[in-house]
Amino acid sequence: MSQTLHTQDQTANPAPLGLLGFGMTTVLLNLHNAGITELSAMILAMGIFYGGIAQVIAGIMEWKKGNTFGTVAFTSYGMFWLTLVALLLLPKLGLAEASSANSMTAYLTMWGIFTAFLFIGTLKLNKATQFIFGSLTILFALLAIGDYTGSPVIKQIAGIEGIICGASAIYAAMAQILNEMYGKTILPLD
Repeated sequence: MSQTLHTQDQTANPAPLGLLGFGMTTVLLNLHNAGITELSAMILAMGIFYGGIAQVIAGIMEWKKGNTFGTVAFTSYGMFWLTLVALLLLPKLGLAEASSANSMTAYLTMWGIFTAFLFIGTLKLNKATQFIFGSLTILFALLAIGDYTGSPVIKQIAGIEGIICGASAIYAAMAQILNEMYGKTILPLD
């Protein structure tokens, strides 16, 4: 006779790590887009390590938990940050031509389409997650339009909207952490 041992999942929730990697990096880049800060090593480093690598790690941890949405979202956006930094650095290193406005428009449009589909998936999740993905879809659209038109006003509007989007991800991460720590709702997600 065989026995099956069932164990309860004791692994930590990786979503706050992924949300913070996304949210903090998004806020910092969009401070630049809004014209508040310069594009510097600080933003690039955050893009590589926290927006990029930390989100990929969170995505792998979501895979371990069996969460397809979390796996795809965190891993993909982690790779978004790594590719964005590469798009900025490769030309400076003499390894590739700089991307044209049309190339960046296509890049941002593809990410916007991807995000719009994920937003549809969030309609089965909490309101905070819906807001993050809804505002991120708008952000990609604004960034693509800003690159396509070359309009500094649209890029600045995108920056402000991006700060809001990133802040919403930070809020969702902190809500999950604090709600778990206190065993009750400290910061609501719905």
